[in-house]
Amino acid sequence: MRILITGGQGQLAQALQQQLGPFATLSAPPRAALDLTDTARLRQEVRQFAPDLIINAAAYTAVDKAQSEPELAFAINAIAPGVLAEEAAQLGIPLIHYSTDYVFDGQKATPYTESDATQPLNVYGQSKRAGELAIQAIAGSGLILRTSWVYSQTGQNFLLTMQRLLREREHLRVVDDQIGAPTWTGTLAEVTAQLIQGWQQQGLALHGLYHLTALGETSWYGFASAIRAHLQQQGLRCAQLEPIPSSEYPTPAARPHNSRLNCAALQAHWGIALPHWHSALQQCLNQPIKPS
Repeated sequence: MRILITGGQGQLAQALQQQLGPFATLSAPPRAALDLTDTARLRQEVRQFAPDLIINAAAYTAVDKAQSEPELAFAINAIAPGVLAEEAAQLGIPLIHYSTDYVFDGQKATPYTESDATQPLNVYGQSKRAGELAIQAIAGSGLILRTSWVYSQTGQNFLLTMQRLLREREHLRVVDDQIGAPTWTGTLAEVTAQLIQGWQQQGLALHGLYHLTALGETSWYGFASAIRAHLQQQGLRCAQLEPIPSSEYPTPAARPHNSRLNCAALQAHWGIALPHWHSALQQCLNQPIKPS
């Protein structure tokens, strides 16, 4: 099987390559070799590689910066996924695409389901929702997986930022009124592999929209506290943490207070067992860091 993975040097693409490499021929060009804003080049890459499956692991993820770069955010998060969906449809192959909890406004009191109305609060969320719609507009559209609070031991993410700041500073203030499920790229890659196997071995269609996060919930403060506990177990001195409301940490882009996603549909339809966020975090932290 031949799989084209976009965003080759990103944290999710790296996890996917480690997971899928043993049973597929992969093409995962880095951004320098495959600029998603160049739609003609993107189409050419798909046609030249002639994959059996496309996985769009690339995204513009600078949430605050997107407020001042809406055209770039939409080019990568909305236009490019639509182009990939068109090319996949032409080849008669599936497309797997990852979206975000930020398509919701966070006002719901319970975890969001796939049928809940979307209402993004910021440009990043708007661009990701536009990407979902672009894919869904194509006949034979692909599989969209909404996730949240993605982290790994590579790239730029909350885990790595906290590991650094906890060791550099005496005191850290972290938002405690935004609730979600931190989701390790290793979990996303493993579940993606299970979905591909279900498609190959059982003939299940890689189609539709599903929520995919780790189980359980916490706040950014709770996430930071778990990271701090791990560092302390290693005998490292860490900053003191202080929980604060979002109002005391203003950002250019508004964030949803409720980022919880209900993953029951994925578990029921695909028979997927998801880990608790805390156990996945421990697995991530206990793994040796592989060179990219």
